[in-house]
Amino acid sequence: MINREFLRVGHTPTLFAAFFYFDISFMVWVMLGPLGVQIAAELNLDPASKGLMVAVPILAGALLRVVNGVLVDRIGPKRTGIIGQAIVLGGLLVAWLHGVHSYPQVLLLGVVLGVAGSAFAVALPLASRWYPPEMQGTALGIAGAGNSGTVFAALFAPGLAAAFGWINVFGLAAIPVAIAFAVYLVAARDSPSRPPAKRWGEYIKVLKIGDAWWFMFFYGVTFGGFVGLASSLTIYFNSQYGLPPVTAGYLTAACVFAGSLVRPVGGIIADRFGGVRALTIMYVAAAAALVVVSFGLPQAWMALTVFIVGMLALGMGNGAVFQLVPQRFRQEIGIMTGLVGMCGGIGGFYLASSLGIAKQLTGSYQAGLLLFAVLALVAVLGLTGIKRRWRTTWGAMPGVARI
Repeated sequence: MINREFLRVGHTPTLFAAFFYFDISFMVWVMLGPLGVQIAAELNLDPASKGLMVAVPILAGALLRVVNGVLVDRIGPKRTGIIGQAIVLGGLLVAWLHGVHSYPQVLLLGVVLGVAGSAFAVALPLASRWYPPEMQGTALGIAGAGNSGTVFAALFAPGLAAAFGWINVFGLAAIPVAIAFAVYLVAARDSPSRPPAKRWGEYIKVLKIGDAWWFMFFYGVTFGGFVGLASSLTIYFNSQYGLPPVTAGYLTAACVFAGSLVRPVGGIIADRFGGVRALTIMYVAAAAALVVVSFGLPQAWMALTVFIVGMLALGMGNGAVFQLVPQRFRQEIGIMTGLVGMCGGIGGFYLASSLGIAKQLTGSYQAGLLLFAVLALVAVLGLTGIKRRWRTTWGAMPGVARI
């Protein structure tokens, strides 16, 4: 838990700056999801096109996380964050001033918003390097709680679009982005214990380690499920239950708030009881929720309740995965954060796009939800198969927290 020792050994201003930067970045990253109903109505988009529209920022953010992971190792997290925030701020202002008039332009904007999603690979190493192994779950849980920014997008974007038009929402979003940028410039500091930059071959070498692929897959399920649902649920509630965009946004915000709020809890639980045990329970709970909701519950409040359960499990799973990653790959945390974060985004892209495709081809979201539930169960099988090796190898080394 957070105590005097935690506050003494780390750097609180940097931790706050990492959280705030992450929070606002995630708000703009998923904006096309909450605005999706209004954008689709104006551009006359079919379900598959709507699914791709909300999935493109997720994929762009996923791929750019690798770029940011490399930059973090070579020029440091603070400089990398400055570059990313400047690009996002400029993109929002261009979209607001010049407008977005076609589907290709929406997709291009989605790529720019993906830069905001790549903030994950900057904020987490920025915070992580200030804290010892036994506090990684708590520190990264706090920094990673910035995914709560998705709540603000779902809560406010549909209502602002109804009041001022969806184009003007991008101009309004530029205001908190600018504030977060200013706070970041003043408060964030690179840790003095920054590891030396690696040779290019070392980045490829990480991919030869089997554990790296497991972590990438695990986060692809937890974070992929979280961000995929965060981007899709406004459209889902509108299409499945006929709710107006603002109401659908409120229900989405409730789900996302649940998932983002408990990310630090997931890290703390993993520190206390072990990341493997915590993740296993969370995957099972998430899979069960997705299976139940896939059958098309008769009332929106029923679906909301089940989605909240699933998002709680996925949100805690995000924190639990990153209790393990910096312990196994402490010297490679920059590139591993990028790789793991990339796969989290790819998981979100898959879920968001598959929901749209399933709806278009079958008239139901069930196939997309069930396939993702299967991935969660595969993750459980993977954890079960490798937990003994982890506990008897790197998990038994001095300075490693409970796994």
